[in-house]
Amino acid sequence: MKSCQYYFAPQSPWAYLGHERFVALCRGHGVQVDLRPLDLGKVFGVSGGLPLAKRAPQRQAYRLAELARWSEHLGIALNVQPKFFPVSPDLAAKAIIAARLGHGGDIALDLAHAIMRGLWAEEKNIGDEATLAAIAAGCGLDGQQLQKASQTASVQAEYDRNTEEGTAASVFGSPWYIYEGESFWGQDRLDFLERAIAR
Repeated sequence: MKSCQYYFAPQSPWAYLGHERFVALCRGHGVQVDLRPLDLGKVFGVSGGLPLAKRAPQRQAYRLAELARWSEHLGIALNVQPKFFPVSPDLAAKAIIAARLGHGGDIALDLAHAIMRGLWAEEKNIGDEATLAAIAAGCGLDGQQLQKASQTASVQAEYDRNTEEGTAASVFGSPWYIYEGESFWGQDRLDFLERAIAR
């Protein structure tokens, strides 16, 4: 089975807006999703990206307008200025990795969506352990056990490896899809990704 590498950060609204469509696209074409949460802050540090707070006011304002447009266009609930943002993504990213290692890719994809929806549509603090445990429980997982698993050296090593390999592959944003060596940045490039898969 062919696979598509999926680099993303759980605090990314664009990853949230594209997540379900991307997963459905891959499943519809029999493509396995290679889930790779990464540290976007470190990626920005080597690729010239700026964290939101350091971007020019006009860029920040346009981002809010675009998020609102895409939310309406896709019919996906999204609060463009959620209560718990910005937020440290590390606990959430490592919970997703722990879910993949312990329960498989499909469960991890479901958890990733629930975490992103929690941040962007449900006013949940995804930087809080108890909140993440509750979100995991909503996906049928043992939230406390997942939290313990997410703190292991193997999970940290995978998080670091995802970040390093994403950087080496010239990833500079989230979401980022790589299919057979071809990169696609952003949920607004899913049509191009589907064409590549269909070829």
